[in-house]
Amino acid sequence: MTVTPFGTRLRAAMDSRGPLCVGIDPHAALLAQWGLQDDIAGLERFSRTVVEALAESVAVFKPQAAFFERFGSKGVAVLEKTVADARAAGTLVVMDAKRGDIGSTMAAYASAFLDPASPLFSDALTVSPYLGYGSLKPAVDLARESGAGLFVLALTSNPEGAEVQRAVREDGRTIGATMLAHLAAENADAAPMGSFGAVVGATLGDLSTFDLDINGPLLAPGIGAQGATAADLPGVFGKAVRNVVPNVSRGVLKHGPDVSALRDSARRFADEIHEAVSA
Repeated sequence: MTVTPFGTRLRAAMDSRGPLCVGIDPHAALLAQWGLQDDIAGLERFSRTVVEALAESVAVFKPQAAFFERFGSKGVAVLEKTVADARAAGTLVVMDAKRGDIGSTMAAYASAFLDPASPLFSDALTVSPYLGYGSLKPAVDLARESGAGLFVLALTSNPEGAEVQRAVREDGRTIGATMLAHLAAENADAAPMGSFGAVVGATLGDLSTFDLDINGPLLAPGIGAQGATAADLPGVFGKAVRNVVPNVSRGVLKHGPDVSALRDSARRFADEIHEAVSA
């Protein structure tokens, strides 16, 4: 059976629903803001509400695995249900787990999130390449086989990231630029868009010295609470802006648990993004 690659499915979702990605980040302070207890019941209520409110309108959900894993096996069970419900409603799921290791351990991480037989199977997974890009090969191979995708940390929005990602190699390229080049090679000849994307912060300002045109998606955290706006996207991403998947988490989630308020907030961000990237 031929599996439609993630890049093809993502492109279609972005074109039909817009590119907005909404995080599902049930941290303790946000649960309290919603009037929920920091327990499994609160976790279930939060996640179910976000999916029910937005699954039919946004292109992508990005659950942060850590906020579920902190509750142990019961929290992981809620994550499994959240992923299944979101995908059943037609929303793509990018699991934000930032896994990175070598050999059989990396293969096990890949199996957990990229094997269709796994209860945590997601459309894509965030991964860390800082044990060497080649260490990601088990995840790359399984993603290709299963029609899933990867988002590789390349130029992240946290200030600490620069000490690694902006470091210069012996060949004169930065580490971040090297990761982008690897991804461009993975996506060579893919149409309409490759399945191997980069995480590039929307808060980073002018990135014209980096080649972001990797023929793949660019997951862009930083819109909303971190200070970036939709209007910043063209200046940061240049000609690659059409492939940007802007992520908003707190900017939308703070309006819960009111379903209408969540939908209105997501719609406002989506409209602002559409206006910015279509100009």
